[in-house]
Amino acid sequence: MAVKKGAKSKKSDRPQKKKAVPEVKTTTPSPYSIAGIKGFIGEVQGEFHKIAWPDKKVVMGSTGVVIVLVMLISLYLGAVDLFVGNIVTSILK
Repeated sequence: MAVKKGAKSKKSDRPQKKKAVPEVKTTTPSPYSIAGIKGFIGEVQGEFHKIAWPDKKVVMGSTGVVIVLVMLISLYLGAVDLFVGNIVTSILK
């Protein structure tokens, strides 16, 4: 369809300008507010329920291994310290 000269175009034919949409500012609650602290505590409690705690037997066994290794390493380091100390004192005399 041809448009006649001098014919006014309809408003719907013109490209319409988009209206500026006002930005809505969403305020997030401060993590230091009462609601933020309560939310944090709730999340911590939820994570604690997910933990798979070991049995008493496993804990006692692991504790025994740690104590034995600490004793062995302390004996080793004490012996090395004594040996190196004797070497240094013999060199300095």
